[in-house]
Amino acid sequence: MVAFMPDVKPSTSIRHDYNAFSRHCRESQQPVMVTKNGEADLVVMSVDVYQKMLARQRLGQMLSEVDREIAAGTPMRDFEEVFASIEKRIADA
Repeated sequence: MVAFMPDVKPSTSIRHDYNAFSRHCRESQQPVMVTKNGEADLVVMSVDVYQKMLARQRLGQMLSEVDREIAAGTPMRDFEEVFASIEKRIADA
């Protein structure tokens, strides 16, 4: 696993050139830590990065729920039944 090395920018970088700061956030595809008076203050990220983060979080929650169901002995649905249901939902959309 690669250690996360935060991208750190002073708050003045936003005030002095918002467009460049915004472009940097979108292009880096990483959260940017913003400091105020040398102290960590905010974390800023592009909407795309935020949405991907939320999707990963939701997937993790769903997988945890399935793990709990398996541990509790809850009967699982058949693989082919699940995919047939998904294909039907897509076709009906």
